[in-house]
Amino acid sequence: MSDLHEPILEWYAAHARDLPWRRPEASAWSVLVSELMLQQTPVARVLPVHEQWLERWPAPADLAAEPTGEAVRMWGRLGYPRRALRLHAAATAIVERHGGEVPTDHADLLALPGVGEYTAAAVASFAFGQRHVVLDTNVRRVLARTLGGVELPAQHVTKAERELATGVLPDDEETAATWAVAVMELGALVCTANRPACPACPVAHLCAWRAAGHPAYDGPPRRTQTWAGTDRQCRGRLLAVLRDATGAVHPSILEAAWADEAQRRRCLAGLVADGLAVRTDAGSYALP
Repeated sequence: MSDLHEPILEWYAAHARDLPWRRPEASAWSVLVSELMLQQTPVARVLPVHEQWLERWPAPADLAAEPTGEAVRMWGRLGYPRRALRLHAAATAIVERHGGEVPTDHADLLALPGVGEYTAAAVASFAFGQRHVVLDTNVRRVLARTLGGVELPAQHVTKAERELATGVLPDDEETAATWAVAVMELGALVCTANRPACPACPVAHLCAWRAAGHPAYDGPPRRTQTWAGTDRQCRGRLLAVLRDATGAVHPSILEAAWADEAQRRRCLAGLVADGLAVRTDAGSYALP
C-alpha cells in the first residue's frame, strides 16, 4: 500500500461531496451522463442539467428514441454542445449493442461513440467498482505534485505518468474504485490548479512539490482560451437562438443575434457540418 492511500481515503470519507451520480442508487447511465457533462464544465453548472436530463431520459433507450436536436436543446448552455450529440450516439449504440444497458466491460465502454479512455475507465470504476487508472485533470495534478514534485502535469498524458498512476493504484477492486474518485475529489477541492489549500491537504507531509518549495511550472506555455468575439461565442449565440425556437429560424433572426455576416455564415456552416443544426429547403435553420 502506498503511504498516500490511507490519508487520502480517510479524507475522502469525511469530505466527499454529495453528488447524485455518486450515490448508491445512481445508475451507470447517470454516471456516464455526468462524465460527459463534466468535461471542461464545473460541477455547479452540471448539477441542474444532469437532473433535468435524467428526469426526461432515465435510461439510454429514452434518449435514443428522441431526435438528436432534443439532446442539443436539453444541453442548454453547458458549452461544447457536440457532447450532447456524443451522448445521443452512445445511447443509440447502447440500445443497439447492449440491450439498453450500459456495458460493464471496459472494452465495450471504450467502443461506444464519444467515449475515450478516461470516460471508459471512469464509468467502469465509478459505476461498476472496477480497478482502472482514472486520469482526469484533477488526478493528474495531485499525482504530479505529490509524487512528481512539479506544479502541473504535462499537457497530455504520458506513458510514464500512466505507469506512475498504475503503480499507486490499490490492488483491491473496491478500494481502487474509491481511490480513483478520492484523488479526483482532492484535486477538485484542495489541490486546485490555482491557490492550492496545502494546509488542508491530508498528504501535505508526503508531497514532493511542497518539500521542494513549490517550484513554479516551467514547461511549455499553457494554452488559454479566449471567448469574446470568437467563433465559439458566435456559435453559442446562434445555437441559443435555435434552441429557444419552436421551429425553423429565418436567417434575419440569426442576423440580429450576430452582426458580422462573414463570421455568422462561417459559424452556421460549422454548426450544420457538426450535426448541431440543419438548413431547411426554405433557407431557414433549425435543430436536427
